[in-house]
Amino acid sequence: MNDILLKNGLVYQKGKFERVNLAILGEKISYIGKEEVSAKEVVDVSNLKVLPGLIDPHVHFDLNCGRINSVDDFYFGSKCAIYGGVTTIVDFLEPTRNAEELEKSFYERLEQAKGCLVDYHFHACIKEPNGSLEGYVKTVVKLGMRTIKLFTTYSDTHRRTYDKDIIELLKLSKKYNVLITAHIENDDLIDLRDKYTYKDLCLSRPSFAETSEALKLAKYVRETGGNFYMVHCSSGQTLKALKEQFSDILNKNFYVESCPQYFIFNNSVLNEENGKLFTFAPPLRSERERQLLVANYKDVISIGTDHCSFMKKEKDFPTLKGFPLGVGGVEHAFTLLYRRFGDEIIDKMSINTAKIQDFPTKGELKVGMDADVSIFKDDDSMVINSNHGKCDYSIYEGLISAGEFVHVLRRGVFVLKDRKLIESKGKLLNCGEN
Repeated sequence: MNDILLKNGLVYQKGKFERVNLAILGEKISYIGKEEVSAKEVVDVSNLKVLPGLIDPHVHFDLNCGRINSVDDFYFGSKCAIYGGVTTIVDFLEPTRNAEELEKSFYERLEQAKGCLVDYHFHACIKEPNGSLEGYVKTVVKLGMRTIKLFTTYSDTHRRTYDKDIIELLKLSKKYNVLITAHIENDDLIDLRDKYTYKDLCLSRPSFAETSEALKLAKYVRETGGNFYMVHCSSGQTLKALKEQFSDILNKNFYVESCPQYFIFNNSVLNEENGKLFTFAPPLRSERERQLLVANYKDVISIGTDHCSFMKKEKDFPTLKGFPLGVGGVEHAFTLLYRRFGDEIIDKMSINTAKIQDFPTKGELKVGMDADVSIFKDDDSMVINSNHGKCDYSIYEGLISAGEFVHVLRRGVFVLKDRKLIESKGKLLNCGEN
């Protein structure tokens, strides 16, 4: 006998919805079809959409920013995730210079993540490497990870990785089947003058800094045959240029992620009364670039939220230097983007990410897969007015969403039922783990 039967739902499989039943036994999906198979618990989900549990590949919970930490820790961040239909998140280790530091960072982060309510994984994060790069990559693989995040900027805080090492890491990515993930901005074009405030964020971090660096790195990827993933693409001009000049590798071994904020807002909001709340890096772009991003939406393979929230008072800082850059987003990303793009957003937040991150049992509703199931109610009149994390605001408040998640299951266990949180612990995922 099955444990749970989700009855009469509109189940999403291979790009379309079909009214069928879905059964769960233990942690796995055991049946999908027209029959009403026996189960200990039957939940009628008529007229609701049954989606694979969403995956956010880019969050920063309890991020150490030096002066302060991001306000949503793994408990509150994952609570937001559940209300947003997200059952798996990928966070980041502290940046490290060598394999020894990496291993220490991994176990420290693992301890911090113990309160996570959803399944979780980590990206390794490298800075100013001073040891064997091959040894670093081997340690990443040994620890069950597949991705190595680097920064092409932030030389002022000693987080930058330079071209020579990037090229070597790309070569190693091919040899060891790992993925090089990057925050892409041309460091030479970043202007950090002391007088700048948050209103000067777009002058400090211009759009061309992203576009020019992305094109340079795409050239390295083509030359090395390495595996590469660009996080938080902010400008439609960047995406358009990549499409025009590197269509042979775009989303084949040069993957592009973007975030909901770049599709929804433009940089004019920085001049509004609460403009300081819309601050993150890379920053919002012009309306023309936002429209270009929307127009080329199909060439974004995955959606991450870059969730990194701070309180309003922490954004009340006089200069751009030391300003906490980041906003929350994991709770509202799907509902906002689903309203704008429809069913195409589902794969970009589930199966695409599962394949890229190498989570073979996640991202799809299929017999034998993890029973990560997010059940959605359409409501095109719903206004966002709540946030389930610790942060005291959301840049998405007041916007109309596509609806809400009513129930969420993580590996066969309800973590949200009738919009009420049911707490249980998530687990660490290893890449390639069945």
